[in-house]
Amino acid sequence: MNSLPFTAPCTRFAALRNEILSPRLSFLMEAHNGLSAKIVEETGFRGIWASGLTISASLGLRDSNEASWTQVLDVLEYMADSTTLPILVDGDTGYGNFNNVRRLTRKLCERGIAGVCIEDKLFPKTNSFIGERQPLAEIDEFCGRIKAGKDSQTNDDFVLVARVEALISGHGMDEALRRAEAYHAAGADAILIHSKLSNAGEILTFARQWRNRCPLVIVPTMYYATPTDVFRQAGISTIIWANHNLRSAISAMRETSRRIFEDESLSEVEGRVIGVKDIFHLVGNAELENAERRYLPGKATARAVVLAASAGNLGELTRHRPKCMIDIRGQSLLQRLVNTLSGAGIRDIAVVRGAMKDAVTLKGIQTVDNDRHAETGEVFSLACAGDMIDGETVVVYGDVLFRDYILGGVLESPGDIVLAVDALSPQAKPAGTHRDLVVADRPFSGDYLDDTPVRLISMSAQIPSETAMGEWIGLARFSPQGAEWLRQELALLKAEGLVETADLPLLLTRLAARYPVTIHYITAHWLDVDTLTDVADARNFT
Repeated sequence: MNSLPFTAPCTRFAALRNEILSPRLSFLMEAHNGLSAKIVEETGFRGIWASGLTISASLGLRDSNEASWTQVLDVLEYMADSTTLPILVDGDTGYGNFNNVRRLTRKLCERGIAGVCIEDKLFPKTNSFIGERQPLAEIDEFCGRIKAGKDSQTNDDFVLVARVEALISGHGMDEALRRAEAYHAAGADAILIHSKLSNAGEILTFARQWRNRCPLVIVPTMYYATPTDVFRQAGISTIIWANHNLRSAISAMRETSRRIFEDESLSEVEGRVIGVKDIFHLVGNAELENAERRYLPGKATARAVVLAASAGNLGELTRHRPKCMIDIRGQSLLQRLVNTLSGAGIRDIAVVRGAMKDAVTLKGIQTVDNDRHAETGEVFSLACAGDMIDGETVVVYGDVLFRDYILGGVLESPGDIVLAVDALSPQAKPAGTHRDLVVADRPFSGDYLDDTPVRLISMSAQIPSETAMGEWIGLARFSPQGAEWLRQELALLKAEGLVETADLPLLLTRLAARYPVTIHYITAHWLDVDTLTDVADARNFT
């Protein structure tokens, strides 16, 4: 076995060397750009395989050195910037002779790429799984490439893996062993033995005869059915999962594109793909937000008022806590709502408590109490939080869940008062189960190019479902001007003696009679939790 010491890693170079030299079996997962590198790290892998095939394919090119080594280097730089993991790059043949390998190695070291794997074929290369008996490099010439790479590395822990293609090209076991020994003697830190058989017989035979003269790396793309423990018992050092992130991405993109093409709609796709918030998380938007708070002048952001005074009637679930605090897969309903608001940049969140108010505790929120919740309605609860209605304000029921994109659409829609309205709800839900049915000046058109504003005319639970144009989901945004109108309307209701009993549909209908109240139509992907069936649906919603 390689006699270099096994030390605790302090750099990415040392981390890769320790993975290769570790007495345990190690794994490298394929990535082909910065985002996939982040996903590999997030998953828990300890190292990355930067695949030549998948980097080329992600650029729309063949795995035949159609992408220049400098283009590949650009991709590798993004990958190195995106992750703290060590990267072993598929360097193909080294992109030429010994001189190309020297320059490649120096540039990889400059960018923090921890190692390179070069194969004993001719430049330009052809993918190993294409054709038969591909020509191999002369042993002495390839050993020169290895020596040139090792002499040019600027970090002592940089790893050079020599990939033996003799079995792929049909030259037999003896030739594979002869080449591996020569490459090891030339200074290779590890040997990658490659096979395209559907079983691991060749690989295991090679491993037995190799006798751990230096670490052995394999790529079981073709012989994937072999149990991993077999490789562990054979003394394999490292397994490379070589191309499965790109292959799975292609499968998912094909299905998503097909669905959107056939449906001419996003409604069936939106709930099946990750939210935009997940992309923001992966690319580090939170760090940028922190940096903006440090380096930029303060700027106003939206605040939110969550109406959560209701006890609810869900049997044992609401015996000792209000509905907003019931558990939805390890988090309270309120916590999930607050997470959605926070994910959109809303940090100043006030929750109006009422029934069993002491149970409504959550980090990062303010609380306002409606101690008359049993005898008052939603508008009174909103009035209790009147001091929060200042500047851009979101008002939301405390028992609803909705996809992130719905909140994003409401925040981005023009208008001083914007309501999220489900255009399909009156037809999709049984009569009598709607909370806030809407009549507007125009129905939902379904035309994504139609940006003509839609205005609220009236809202009530008593509107016949056959004439309703949608159901308000309990989410509204008020601009600074809209918030001023809202405060004035609350004052009028108080002066008229209606503030204690009025509901939000009445309040919004009165506002619509004086000011433009804009409808932002959606089609599903939200849920109000009123029944035990709704609770079950909520647990499958996230």
